[in-house]
Amino acid sequence: MKLNFELDKFRAQPDPFMCETKEGWVMYVTGSEGIGAYKADSPFGTWKYKGLIFRMDGCREYWAPCMICIDGWYYLYFSCSNDRMFEHLHVAKSRSPFGPFGDVKRLYPYFSIDPHVVQTKEGLFLWYCMNNMQCARVGTRIYVERLLDPYTPDGHPVEVVAPSFDEEIFMRDRFEKGEDWHTIEGPFWLEHEGYQYVMYSGACYQNDTYHIGYAVAKTDEQDLTKVKFEKHTCNGQFDPLMIKNEVEEGVGHHSVIKYENQFYAVYHGRDVDMQEAGDGDKRTARICEMKATNGLITANR
Repeated sequence: MKLNFELDKFRAQPDPFMCETKEGWVMYVTGSEGIGAYKADSPFGTWKYKGLIFRMDGCREYWAPCMICIDGWYYLYFSCSNDRMFEHLHVAKSRSPFGPFGDVKRLYPYFSIDPHVVQTKEGLFLWYCMNNMQCARVGTRIYVERLLDPYTPDGHPVEVVAPSFDEEIFMRDRFEKGEDWHTIEGPFWLEHEGYQYVMYSGACYQNDTYHIGYAVAKTDEQDLTKVKFEKHTCNGQFDPLMIKNEVEEGVGHHSVIKYENQFYAVYHGRDVDMQEAGDGDKRTARICEMKATNGLITANR
């Protein structure tokens, strides 16, 4: 189901991150010129565009923002590029979810994208993606790393979810013949009834195999770098939670909210009948009911 946007028929909302704040429900989205934000009274209300709430001179391609509130400060995590080649993770903070954001810091000197910062009894943990070239299925993978504070990774990332299927190929022969590039990205962690889940997107959003999947662990371990997640499959075969169907395609990169005691996945997708309707990004934010029961996630699209 598409979200309801006020006077906003042609704007894209890639990589939607939705959360509840003291100023209402907020959603941050990817943007080429800056981080866009929306506000609504409820997830199913009318979303009003608040404009670009953060940008830096000389930078472009602000990807996959997320936010966490700690001690009255809103910490905004995102990646951006200043050379059109490599994305780097950054963090900035504000007293308001709509800024102004200051105290900006780059977290890593290498390619790093798609943050999700969470807090457990053991502290802060940063989920994110970076590349691994020293493996059979080269490409982008999901890692988790402890944060010593909102600005300081401890320098010991742990690989959590890796590509294992051809359906996770981002591009065949990307850099040279026979070297297919795989992508597992967009991590989102949640804990429910004794299970931990890390959800993700696989492949490229322009491919038919672009999808949302998840890995799971039955554990009460709160140091997330120690949790051993197992990718969900069907008897070892590819079994995505969400993938192209007869009405929408390019479904992926989501966040999860809990509203009125029910989980919902907030994701981007394209209408199938819009595929040939001109150029530009057609990914729009959508929402569907989601359940997590005994280590199994289901989505009702």
